Amino acid sequence: MMINIRKATPADAQALLDIYAPYVTDTAITFEYDVPSLDDFRHRIETFSAHYPYLVAEEDGVIVGYSYAHRLRERAAYQWCVETTIYLDRNHRHEHIGTVLYQALEKALERQGIKNMYASITVPDNEADRKYIPKTSPLFHEHLGFTEVGHFHQCGWKFNRWFDMIWMEKLIGDRKNPEKMNSK
Repeated sequence: MMINIRKATPADAQALLDIYAPYVTDTAITFEYDVPSLDDFRHRIETFSAHYPYLVAEEDGVIVGYSYAHRLRERAAYQWCVETTIYLDRNHRHEHIGTVLYQALEKALERQGIKNMYASITVPDNEADRKYIPKTSPLFHEHLGFTEVGHFHQCGWKFNRWFDMIWMEKLIGDRKNPEKMNSK
């Protein structure tokens, strides 16, 4: 298996939307209720990639996953913090692609001067929730060096039930006093 990681472009929108749509319709991994339109998804790629890495993983020229970062909060003091996101084609999970993709994202963020990576993760509260949310995402992030820093109880309503969410954090790069944010 040869994985190629590259920057996403707006032309990738349909392939990325095809990966994302089942997460919207079948899971609580995202709290989005409706699958976005192709134009909306293309706009998301353009908006996020204007300031932060937005990467795709390809296997034999076919996009099998994507990952991106966006600013955590708008205030200037947060400019060294990002929220990260990753989605894999459901037929390509557990193939190490996510690890390769997230490590590439981390390296790109570190080069940009980012200091803190955050991940917002839906977690199952009981066995019935596992139909909509696996417990693998926190384990995946732990494997990559993230630690849990917050737990929000029953904060997302989807599929006629409440879901919990956790925040996980990873500190990257040196902790010197930054003077300004590097461009991507």
